[in-house]
Amino acid sequence: MSRQSDVSTPSESTAGMGRFERYLSIWVALAIVTGVALGQWAPSIPETLSRFEYAQVSIPIAILIWAMIFPMMAQIDFSAVVGVRKEPKGLAITTIVNWLIKPFTMFAIAGFFLTVVFEPWIPAPLASEYLAGAILLGAAPCTAMVFVWSYLTRGDAAYTLVQVSLNDLIMLFAFAPIVVFLLGISDIQVPWDTVLLSVVLYIVIPLSAGYLTRRILIARHGRQWYDGIFMKRLGPVTPAALIVTLVLLFAFQGEVILNNPLHIALIAVPLIIQTVFIFFLAYGWARLWKVRHCIAAPGAMIGASNFFELAVAAAIALFGLQSGAALATVVGVLVEVPLMLMLVAIANRTRGRFPN
Repeated sequence: MSRQSDVSTPSESTAGMGRFERYLSIWVALAIVTGVALGQWAPSIPETLSRFEYAQVSIPIAILIWAMIFPMMAQIDFSAVVGVRKEPKGLAITTIVNWLIKPFTMFAIAGFFLTVVFEPWIPAPLASEYLAGAILLGAAPCTAMVFVWSYLTRGDAAYTLVQVSLNDLIMLFAFAPIVVFLLGISDIQVPWDTVLLSVVLYIVIPLSAGYLTRRILIARHGRQWYDGIFMKRLGPVTPAALIVTLVLLFAFQGEVILNNPLHIALIAVPLIIQTVFIFFLAYGWARLWKVRHCIAAPGAMIGASNFFELAVAAAIALFGLQSGAALATVVGVLVEVPLMLMLVAIANRTRGRFPN
């Protein structure tokens, strides 16, 4: 390729991980414990925050996710987005894996473990509910958190934006039919307003804010100040918002988690296998196609991780807060962050196997 700079890479201010990010798995574990404890000892806090929602979307969590995404959006050189057309392989891999493979492997893997292997420990009706939650996770590729994984793997921020945006567009039309098909329930109602609101909250708002921030500040202070000072100061916002988000998520669902320890472990098994399988499928495919690492790593992360906000909201709306489907989606959140951090580490260690 003659013009590698057409698709930008992250600025030098975000090229490496600081102390906070290097030990992020420890902070995640502490956040989980803190969240569950908060839900038990100070239930009024999550109860109060849960009142602030619209279309099954928690506004406090949406704000925190916005805080996670904004630093990545603010570092994008939006003029470079047009260069994505020069590297269509990354988009092809992401689209095929997420929509033609992932939902169906989730259904197969989760169905095999939950209804066959774990039959002695999980009653059949409950296993079906858990499978429904897994299907909701499998049909919703990551929208918000993938910007964090892209950031940690030094991904191409502009290309990641296009990958996620394409998935969001497809999700608007494909999520409901796939869920209906896999569940075999023709009259299932998917909360379309939840999908649309999530796209606005997690893409449109931070994208617009990042574009305006970058344009105004570079015009006033110059590119060197923006990359070397402003972005460096903004860097800690993403991991800090991630930790607070996890605290609130597990505060909301702490009671459910404590009441089902064995089932949580059993549900986690197929979700972990699915996540690792999809990551290596997309990541290996990208390596065979000689896709650059800054595109391959975030693309694999999109398929491996899930749009858990939508999955949790849909499970609650369709099956109820105390349902097995809702619990399965919460387990998806429980296992996703530590597992994705492991995959981030693998991606960073194998960077040299991809083209520069």
